[in-house]
Amino acid sequence: MRLLERMRKEWFMVGIVLAIAGAKLQPSIGVNGGPLKPEITVSYIAVATIFFNSGLSLKTEELTSALVHLRLHLFIQIFTLAFFPAAIWLFLQLLSITPINEWLLKGLQTVGCMPPPVSSAVILTKAVGGNEAAAIFNSAFGSFLGIVVTPLLLLLFLGSSSSVPFSSIFSQLFMTVVVPLIIGQIVRRYIKDWLERKKPPFGAISSSVLLMIIYTTFCDTFSNPNIDLDKFSLLLILFIIFSIQLSFMLLTFIFSTRKNSGFTPADTVAIIFCSTHKSLTLGIPMLKIVFAGHEHLSLISVPLLIYHPAQILLGSVLVPTIKSWMVSRQKGVKLTRPTV
Repeated sequence: MRLLERMRKEWFMVGIVLAIAGAKLQPSIGVNGGPLKPEITVSYIAVATIFFNSGLSLKTEELTSALVHLRLHLFIQIFTLAFFPAAIWLFLQLLSITPINEWLLKGLQTVGCMPPPVSSAVILTKAVGGNEAAAIFNSAFGSFLGIVVTPLLLLLFLGSSSSVPFSSIFSQLFMTVVVPLIIGQIVRRYIKDWLERKKPPFGAISSSVLLMIIYTTFCDTFSNPNIDLDKFSLLLILFIIFSIQLSFMLLTFIFSTRKNSGFTPADTVAIIFCSTHKSLTLGIPMLKIVFAGHEHLSLISVPLLIYHPAQILLGSVLVPTIKSWMVSRQKGVKLTRPTV
């Protein structure tokens, strides 16, 4: 009975395990072109659902107040699109003397150049109860910035040049992020009282959609026949990716909780996830465009294919810890605030 209760409480973690196990058993179901058609259901419908859901659940005043928090946006975007790729480049200078496959190392550099994702950072920030409005703005803004910045970073660090179809990526982002968010906000105005009375489980809906994204991501990973890797390199890359994520999460936490940072505990939560997460939905198409016809494209893609599910797994595992830290910190702030 206690086990069932525990499982009900940790349903999302159970769901992740089941999604990965299901993808491993039958990856053909969730691959592009498969019965689930993730190129439509995930790339468009799932992402649009997440942002419609966010638009519906977010108070308009919260969203507008998030827009003017320039210090927060600058911190996240500079960390993601400048510090992250530069730090990875320096780290790779050390790794280049190891026997790790050079194309995997190039793949790690491409991870560093990627923009933030349009879904996972928002969902995890929401799950903790952090500044969701800031997470939404930075995920969307970072993705738009990435359309231009990421190909330039790839060119700078890897020397690969190709024409990137900015207009098609831009229009997809606009249709799956901006439009659903605006529609959600419009619908909210008409059913605001009902939403506040009924309090629908927005967090659970977004988490369920994320499980579908995890499942199809792993289906793609498990079904890729070109990923022929020695176990040593693969395990090492796995270890490196988790180490990078944990180190950068800790770094953003330290910087954003300094005395004069000006960030609230809720801001810190958004910073931790938005600054360290990287987009697979934007990343894979970009790699396919920038490295079109490249014989080592599948190897270059491996670190990003690992990084995406790893960031969701790690983030999900850390949700209770970060949540308890944020709640205790907020209580501390309330207690120390002078009463008038």
